[in-house]
Amino acid sequence: MTVLPLPRHHGDYPIEALVEARAATGLTVSVCLPARNEAATVGQIVATVRRRLVERHALVDEVVVIDDGSTDLTAEAAAWEGARVVPEASILPETGPGTGKGNAMWKSLHVCRGDIICWVDADIRNFEEHFVTGLIGPLLTQPETGFVKGFYRRPLHGEPSGGGRVTELVARPLISLLFPAIARFVQPLAGEYAGRREILESIPFVEGWGVEFGMLVDILERYGAGSIAQVDLGVREHRNRPLDQLALQATAIMATALRRAGVDRETVTAPELIRYTEGYDLERIAVESRERPPMVDVTAYRTARGRDIA
Repeated sequence: MTVLPLPRHHGDYPIEALVEARAATGLTVSVCLPARNEAATVGQIVATVRRRLVERHALVDEVVVIDDGSTDLTAEAAAWEGARVVPEASILPETGPGTGKGNAMWKSLHVCRGDIICWVDADIRNFEEHFVTGLIGPLLTQPETGFVKGFYRRPLHGEPSGGGRVTELVARPLISLLFPAIARFVQPLAGEYAGRREILESIPFVEGWGVEFGMLVDILERYGAGSIAQVDLGVREHRNRPLDQLALQATAIMATALRRAGVDRETVTAPELIRYTEGYDLERIAVESRERPPMVDVTAYRTARGRDIA
């Protein structure tokens, strides 16, 4: 089994030490929130990062919200608290339409300016600054670290440790059977993580819910276990999704895992969830699992960053 570095705790990375490390390295940091209909929580998250980590400590350079087609006041709440809000549809339109969290994250690589990009979910109810400092800490202080995955306790589900229902019932069995190299990740589907741009731009992004699973497998395979760190972020409180939504999420993750295991059947490349309605009618729901190419392969991205070759 691949041996990953021992997990760290967010308390191992005090802000003062990170400010010094950032000054010494010259690295810039973007905090990005992919968001769809998260008006109730996105403003408080943006405000915390902006006031404490941008203005007070000058540790973070920008807060970016990728508004993924929200129909509520997500964009307005984020902008009011000082985020740079960018509609997903306005980013790289020449690459064609896409959907899902992974698509919004992929596009954020183009609009975020930082050398380090830290993604946090926009539905966290108890957000504090350590959700960011814990993730960027290893990247600022450990040159060998290229990607950091967060984990936490989820009292909403009555779980002392580990992940949610999809993690325990789908992701962990798949990992145990097909990808034991990532079995040591406490929460492989956690939505909080950070990485160096040169790593993130070099891997494909699954458009939908399979993005976290795909990133872990791809980064580990390409860069090795020594490039990845895990950090305990404490307790995370967030929205609890209903079972019908979790079934779609589980299907996307299974399709991503099977594809990376070498299965290329149509049911994996273009998956559908087939189930019964309350009236016992059969329904078929398409599940997003398309993949965006490595961002470094996109001409507009290379041009914007001065890398295009004539």
